[in-house]
Amino acid sequence: MKQIIECVPNFSEGNDLNIIKQITAEIEKVEGVKLLDVDPGKATNRTVVTLVGEPKQVIEAAFQGIKKASELIDMSKHQGEHPRMGATDVCPLIPVAGISMEETAEYAVKLAKRVGEELAIPVYLYEQAQPNMERSNLSVIRAGEYEGFFKKIKEPKWKPDFGPSEFPARSGATVIGAREFLIAYNINLNTKSTRLANSVAFDVREAGRVKRAGHPVLGETVLDENGEPIRIPGKLKSTKAIGWYIEEYGVAQISMNLTNYLITPVHVAFDAVCESAQSRGLRVTGSELVGLIPLKAMLDAGEYFLKKQGRSLGVSEDELIHIAVKSLGLDELAPFDPNKKIIEYQLRDSEDEHLISMTAKQLAYETASESPAPGGGSVSAYAGALGTALGTMVANLSAGKRGWEDKTDFFSQKATEGQHILKKMLAQVDEDTRAFNAIMESFALPKGTDEEKAIRSNAIREATINACRVPFEVMKTAHAVLPMLASMIREGNPNSVTDAGVGALCVRTAVAGAYLNVKVNAGGLKDKSAIQSILDEAETIYQDTEKTVVELQKEVEAKI
Repeated sequence: MKQIIECVPNFSEGNDLNIIKQITAEIEKVEGVKLLDVDPGKATNRTVVTLVGEPKQVIEAAFQGIKKASELIDMSKHQGEHPRMGATDVCPLIPVAGISMEETAEYAVKLAKRVGEELAIPVYLYEQAQPNMERSNLSVIRAGEYEGFFKKIKEPKWKPDFGPSEFPARSGATVIGAREFLIAYNINLNTKSTRLANSVAFDVREAGRVKRAGHPVLGETVLDENGEPIRIPGKLKSTKAIGWYIEEYGVAQISMNLTNYLITPVHVAFDAVCESAQSRGLRVTGSELVGLIPLKAMLDAGEYFLKKQGRSLGVSEDELIHIAVKSLGLDELAPFDPNKKIIEYQLRDSEDEHLISMTAKQLAYETASESPAPGGGSVSAYAGALGTALGTMVANLSAGKRGWEDKTDFFSQKATEGQHILKKMLAQVDEDTRAFNAIMESFALPKGTDEEKAIRSNAIREATINACRVPFEVMKTAHAVLPMLASMIREGNPNSVTDAGVGALCVRTAVAGAYLNVKVNAGGLKDKSAIQSILDEAETIYQDTEKTVVELQKEVEAKI
């Protein structure tokens, strides 16, 4: 697996689009790096940029962006709502795939060292890249902001990790580190009052608020035995929040950083703010996402709100995202495009979904063309997907049947199970075609020298073995849906029993068709020892499917 990291530099310019474009142009010059998102904010005068790629290329692109920002942004003239201390205010690296947090932190240190030495910018490490826990928190490092750093940087305990101990007036300082995925999330209120917004923020953020005697705002600060202010913790863990007024929108917002969305998910933060706002006579009108969000966070939110509505959770991924967007009000201030805002959607390769992105009509005509792919393997996978879809439909209809409210959870679970299998089977439609193409490519390799012949022979063998594994996986996936279909035939909405029966027939076709592909592809191997276990298990799955579906069809016929 390739090592993939994400980098989210925050540049202190949100109004001059020409400056922003010049910075991002330097990032895009680095080959192998994908610029995922550029999110400027006028009121904050700050642009959040998101890029991904392999580590070496990402830190090169980040360096070039930091360098250009230091040339174009004059911090002595900067004003904005968001706390800041430099032209590139903060630049975190986030592990995405194939890389540990420790390795990511090492790359952050390399980037920080280069920025400090080559650009003469003071750099502070933070989060997982900072060994000194007393200065690993971004808000602690940035305290005093740009205006206060001319003095702060002279203090021995605030000597930069890299770069000069002089604060450059033009570029300011930069914070570079490694952290888990952070969701920058703003929740909109029906008020312009920053004071009220801050009251809500203090209710929910982990740091809470300072305890005061008598009046919660005007009262004297209550101190502990060491003379330190006592704090009343907020409701949400791993959450930072402040209130501010955004003139661009004419509303106050709760600006939140969810530093670990697995601990405090977006939907939990949203409901907590709703509860606090309502207690203060306020109302949440919507929210906005700054930068990108993991797919899981959106799917979890969709399921959360569906469950609150007493509906089945077994809906499509697109429907879950739609429910999340509407429930969170993510489209209140601007349209929300999942393809641009969800990180996994930004990273996916359109070629991976070449067939399943087609309409049913297009797929049929593509199959009917003179090209040998897509062929029987892809059609088998698609038949299995349709069978799974029918079973999932029956589960959802049963979950919504009046008088069956006590069975909603059971059918919702079955529908969710069906959706997971359906997603896998749809992916297998394209996988089979890719496996076939790989065989054709291996046959096209040169075969002049002995070395070339050996390389070609090995490539053909490996591609053929893979071409056996792919339809075998189709068999296993399709076979796995039979228990769900059986439940729908026996316990589901009786008005839809034939739909479940047709689903079982589709699965039978999928297993039998994939079985033929396993056998025909295995015929191209002289030595079948590498796939003997596949052949043996495929035979078992095929026989069991045939027997099970015949029995299920008898049950369907008995019911009708």
